[in-house]
Amino acid sequence: MFHVEKYNGNKEEKYRLLLNQLKALLEGEDDRIANLSNASALLNQFLENINWVGFYLMKEDQLVLGPFQGLPACVRIPLGRGVCGSAAAHLKTERVADVHQFPGHIACDAASNSEIVVPLVKEGKLIGVLDIDSPIKNRFDEEDQTFLEEFTNVLIQYI
Repeated sequence: MFHVEKYNGNKEEKYRLLLNQLKALLEGEDDRIANLSNASALLNQFLENINWVGFYLMKEDQLVLGPFQGLPACVRIPLGRGVCGSAAAHLKTERVADVHQFPGHIACDAASNSEIVVPLVKEGKLIGVLDIDSPIKNRFDEEDQTFLEEFTNVLIQYI
């Protein structure tokens, strides 16, 4: 059984606890949708000042909406389009301080002002992306990026 956890300590200590919780949550389960669903719920509970967190999965030549927490979202995103499509096309994390300044930004939620997207790559193949939006500009910093990339590295072992 799970309950809401209060995260104490500095940012690194909090992220270390999150990573341990993720490992415990995924241990022994190999269903992709179940694990992505729990991962998005865990991040939603952990991260402050966000309005959307979830996954887009590669299907044929585009990203398709997967498990998420937040308001209804765009269902399909072409590679190279918007923050998600750009991260997927370049296999590189995109950390955007102000999405309104990002060329070709796809506005699914008008409240979003910053975004981070981390590609999910397994054995050299793009599986999808982790997408997190915030109503606060410049919400995500280098430390968030480092730990969210580590989060996806753990997650990819279970999907």
